[in-house]
Amino acid sequence: MSELEITAGLMDFKELNRMVKSHDGDVLIDKCYGQRYIGAGLGGKSIRINGTPGNAMGAYLDGASIIVRGNAQDAVGDTMNDGEIIIHGNAGDALGYGMRGGSIFVKGNSGYRTGIHMKEYQDRKPLIIVGGRVGSFLGEYMAGGLAIVLGIGAGGALPVGNFTGTGMHGGSMFIRSDVEPARLPKQVTIETAQDEDILSIAPHVSRFAAIFGFDGKELLKGNFFLLRPNAKNPYHTLYTPNLR
Repeated sequence: MSELEITAGLMDFKELNRMVKSHDGDVLIDKCYGQRYIGAGLGGKSIRINGTPGNAMGAYLDGASIIVRGNAQDAVGDTMNDGEIIIHGNAGDALGYGMRGGSIFVKGNSGYRTGIHMKEYQDRKPLIIVGGRVGSFLGEYMAGGLAIVLGIGAGGALPVGNFTGTGMHGGSMFIRSDVEPARLPKQVTIETAQDEDILSIAPHVSRFAAIFGFDGKELLKGNFFLLRPNAKNPYHTLYTPNLR
């Protein structure tokens, strides 16, 4: 089936989402002006968006691909299960909230609480890569998955806000920076990433670079700090290995 082209304009978000869901093939949305819930729960199709989608784009995404030529608002990929979200601008707060699988790539910056409550189960391991900076509370209560902040344009300055890793009890975070994050909570350990650590994220960073036109090898040459939960932290015992 051919791609459905929709000029959203001032269209009500309910009507827009009805059209997207009812079409069996791929969808192009032009002139998107803040319509919410685009792609929620969808799988098996590609959605291209020109403009600024509203809150909860890709919520509960279940295998679909969403590409945004512009910025996106809050709660992108909320509790998504599978699929891929690509944003060629910035993203708002709570990026990947409760994310359970799939990948999110943001060329620019993201807001507060990026990766909050991310989790993984068996072979499902969610991934978030932000090219620029993120706000405070990165990885708050993170229970699994992988978050990478590349700090592009930060000039080596710390690209994350305050309270990184608060309540973290699973997963890992890589922060590309010449400055070590300070005042981390007791349940988080930090170390300079070693060669084997960099190799583990190289395919993901190369994918990010290919999408947005960066040099992946140059990005990997920077200094990375690796943050992981401390096995002695009080949250660790609340989760079995298969549920983190």
